Amino acid sequence: MAGITQAAAFVPSLLRRSYDWIISWAGRKNAGYFLFFLALAEASFFPIPPDVLLIALGLAVPQKSIRWAGICLAGSVIGGIIGYGLGYYFMAVIGDRILEFYHLLDKYAEVQALYQKYDAWAVAAGGFTPLPYKLFTITAGAFRIDFVTFILASVISRGLRFYLVAATIYFFGPRVRYFLEHYFNLFTIIFALLLIGGYFLIKWIF
Repeated sequence: MAGITQAAAFVPSLLRRSYDWIISWAGRKNAGYFLFFLALAEASFFPIPPDVLLIALGLAVPQKSIRWAGICLAGSVIGGIIGYGLGYYFMAVIGDRILEFYHLLDKYAEVQALYQKYDAWAVAAGGFTPLPYKLFTITAGAFRIDFVTFILASVISRGLRFYLVAATIYFFGPRVRYFLEHYFNLFTIIFALLLIGGYFLIKWIF
């Protein structure tokens, strides 16, 4: 899943315990609340993406997968706003430390270049693809990216990501579990490349 490989490189045991703990929530009554806060936390500081719980909940009851995606989207967008605030007001105190913890400081200049070229729409890449979303939310605030466009890009990209997972589970059920767990990153990268290609095509035409 998105972000797990990167985090496992330096906190493998902690990550595994966290992963197992998150999955254990799938059968609990308050799983929806936990999914919301997991999505919120992942957008600003937590390593494990909410997709792992979204998939588990969806496979348990496929008919509710669309609902779970909505909860995931709401939590992720609010978490993105928190990440934006951390970068905007507390980059030196908190933002830098979060990026340093996840070994993302070396990506800071690269993301800045993306923002200079695509403005807040660079957030869409971080919101949909396996790239760490927190890297984009925190740096968006640090670079003073337009807030309204930031929110719109977050809603579109995270919505596409979560509802794609939910719709796949809703229509195909347990048969897609292997695909989602093993090829989701590849699929999102291909889809992101198609989005970028469409952007350049529209720009070239108009």
